[in-house]
Amino acid sequence: MKKCNRSEWKPVVAVIFLALGSNACSTPPTDLSEIAEAEILQAEADFAAMAQKEGVPRAFETFAAEDGVIHRNNLIIEGKQAIADFYHNGNWENTTLNWVPDKVVAAKSGELGYTYGRFLYSSQDSTGQTNTVEGIFHTVWKKQPNGQWRFVWD
Repeated sequence: MKKCNRSEWKPVVAVIFLALGSNACSTPPTDLSEIAEAEILQAEADFAAMAQKEGVPRAFETFAAEDGVIHRNNLIIEGKQAIADFYHNGNWENTTLNWVPDKVVAAKSGELGYTYGRFLYSSQDSTGQTNTVEGIFHTVWKKQPNGQWRFVWD
């Protein structure tokens, strides 16, 4: 086996120290979770307000990401257009849907987050009887390339 002299090791040692030094001096990634959480809360508020003012179908169509998914009536409905079709094919007259998140959590990257809380759905049937359903919602939000937050799971 050949012995290496000191001059042959100098370039190798220099590369190792440079690699370690650049890694030690790198700035840790910025934590964007607080900003994202505030943005997600605003998106939830806008989503809920639209459901009240313009109706549930319009709100879900607007706030769904192109690759959004909803779970309804034991079905998985995938894609913005399929979600819009689902809501536009139902009877949403005399219905209300109210919700406010109890919790919002966002990734440090500021690109993904989730909310959960309670919802109240009310509808009036043909006899005038009001039916209500209370439950828990869980929504996963993803920041879109244009900066808007849209749900990818609801």
